Order: sequence, then structure tokens, then C-alpha cells
Amino acid sequence: MPPSRHPTSWDPALLISQIISMQTLHYLVLSVLVPPLLALFAERSALLYEGGATNVGMIMDWREMAGKPTVRGMPGEERWRSYYGAWSGGRKVGEGWEDNGVGRIDPTRGWVIAISWMIACTADIYFLYTLIRRPRLILDFALTLVFIHLVLTTYYSASIPNSLFFWFILVAGSAWTVIVAEQMCVKREMTEGLVVSHPRDEDEEMELGGVSRSD
Repeated sequence: MPPSRHPTSWDPALLISQIISMQTLHYLVLSVLVPPLLALFAERSALLYEGGATNVGMIMDWREMAGKPTVRGMPGEERWRSYYGAWSGGRKVGEGWEDNGVGRIDPTRGWVIAISWMIACTADIYFLYTLIRRPRLILDFALTLVFIHLVLTTYYSASIPNSLFFWFILVAGSAWTVIVAEQMCVKREMTEGLVVSHPRDEDEEMELGGVSRSD
């Protein structure tokens, strides 16, 4: 008899769909949390200068979480080297730099985005528990999510993240997600394993077989 296919065999289509699902759900949670929280707690003038609470840069631009300005440099220079005005996704949303309250750094905005990221990481625990299920894959998918975000935010902001606060939030969120999700998946596997292995063992089957033969 040919060996049956192992249930844990590599399936590229399933793997890609799980990666896309995890990334989409993570950004969906952020999209639900960030705009209303920014509208409530962030400084209005500075927020409007950056494109408003619904600006996609609030999620995709690492400088928003880090509390770094999106205004720097001189006009006319190459995109990856300098900016003049506020940029979001390759589009200028503000002109120049003013020190009258518009365009200044708002630390509250960074904290709101950071807290929203941690809440999204908590939601990721449930997504990993439901979609990925296997404990040995939790770390891989959690790191893949962070890696993809780093690639996207670097491209979006045209700058490599260099904020310790930003890196701390990413590492802390990933560690929280991996530790809790792995524990939950391991606990489920142990529970399911005990339930599956509880019915008759070999000795009971041999005894029942002997009784049936004697009959």
C-alpha cells in the first residue's frame, strides 16, 4: 500500500493564503483602531498637517509611530534623501515647515499608534490560534508579518526605520504574540491528543478479540 500523504506536507497555496490573511487582518484591526483614537487624543492641527486621522500613513509610515517629523531637507532633492513639506505615500500633503503649531511633532500621536499596534498584536494571537493552529509555525508567521511590514513601511516612507521606540514596539508586540499564541496552540494540541488517545488501548482490543474468538 502506498504511504498516505502526511497532513503537514508543504502546501504553497495554503501558505501564501495564510500569510496574506494574517497581514490583511492585522492591518484591518489597525484601520479600525487608529483613526478614531487619533481623532480623540491627537493634536488636531498637527494631525491635519499630516493628512488627517484617516491618512494611510498613520499605519504605514514608521515615523508617525516614532514621533519623527516627515519634514526635512531641501526642495528639489531625490525622494529617498530628502523632503520639503510633509509626504505620505509619495504624495506631498503639506508645504514647508512652520513653527506655529502646524507641522510640529505630536508625541501623543505616536503613543496612540503604538498602543493600537499592541492591540492589533493581541488580536493576532486569536488569528494565529484560529488560522495557523500548529505551534511550530507561530513564530514563522509572526516574524513574517513583521518583516513584510518593515518592507512596506520602508518603501512607503522612503527611509529605513532608525527609531528605538519603533523597534521596541515591534519586538514587544511580536514577543507577546508568539508567547501567548504558542501556549494556546500547545494547550489545544495536548487537550485534543488526550481526547483522541483515551479510547481503547491495545490490551483492551486483544481481550475483546479473545472473547469474540471464544464465542
